[in-house]
Amino acid sequence: MQRRHLLGAAAASLLAGSWPARAQAWPARPIRMVVPFPPGTSPDLIARMVSEPLGAALGQPVVIDNRPGAGGNIGTGVVAKAAPDGYTFLFTIQGPLVTAPMLSKSLPYDPVKELAPVSLVATSPNVLVVDPKLGVETLADFVRVAKAQPGKLNYGSVGNGSASHLAMELFKTRAGIDLVHVPYQGFPAVVNAILAGQVQAGFMVPGLAMGQVRAGKLKALGVTTLGRSSALPEMPTFAEQGYAGFEVISWQAVLAPAGTAKPVIDRVSSELVRIIKSDEVRTKMLGQYFSAAGTAPQALANLMRSERENWGRVIQAAGVQPE
Repeated sequence: MQRRHLLGAAAASLLAGSWPARAQAWPARPIRMVVPFPPGTSPDLIARMVSEPLGAALGQPVVIDNRPGAGGNIGTGVVAKAAPDGYTFLFTIQGPLVTAPMLSKSLPYDPVKELAPVSLVATSPNVLVVDPKLGVETLADFVRVAKAQPGKLNYGSVGNGSASHLAMELFKTRAGIDLVHVPYQGFPAVVNAILAGQVQAGFMVPGLAMGQVRAGKLKALGVTTLGRSSALPEMPTFAEQGYAGFEVISWQAVLAPAGTAKPVIDRVSSELVRIIKSDEVRTKMLGQYFSAAGTAPQALANLMRSERENWGRVIQAAGVQPE
């Protein structure tokens, strides 16, 4: 008995000593960061802001892999099914994580069971932009024009279940208007569709809208924060324009395949928090109208859970159907 006890203790000691050695060997090759949206979109831009310093901190390059399609669900599914070996991560928005399971009849992944939260990276307000040819100057003008043409105006989004989709569905319910939803693969495509007259409106992050707004090619009608945004202090909120409590915040986060070793997740999370909170990255994010976040994995998990509850109520109230 004593000999078996000693042998067991020795084996346990050997195993305990081997894990740090394995952990220290990671990463031994480049890391892939999957962005399920096209180059030039806000997730792509913010992902590139943090990937280079993250690679420097880890000692291996972090390579962006754009996998667009289906409102982010295709690339998200790629990561959900990837080996949990610490060499694949996901950089995405809330749609594929929060609302896609409620709005897709055949989602190829389960974000709760197959993805592990790492860190919330950034948050942003949404801004409603319209085609200047509509001749509207305020939110009230837009509602008036839409009510005069029920079902005749189109709006673009980055996919079914995305914040840009559900924000408009929520606003349609609040304002009593009827608009036709047209999904696209990324905000640049939505902008181009408005400029081409294919759709007349859309909610989008200001980082990709304000250049066109300031050039006079798009008209901005309001932001979706409860109070005025520090990035756009001159722009009125929806609450100021008669829609009390109207708030839709876009956010971006990093996740890993479920089963990824906790020391790996904790290391990436801590490095991301340090990078995100640095003055250099915070300034770069503000330049894209994003606020730097940076959280522990559990805080992101809590956010995802509360967002599922909140948007579940919106989806039910708006009657949005799965596709």
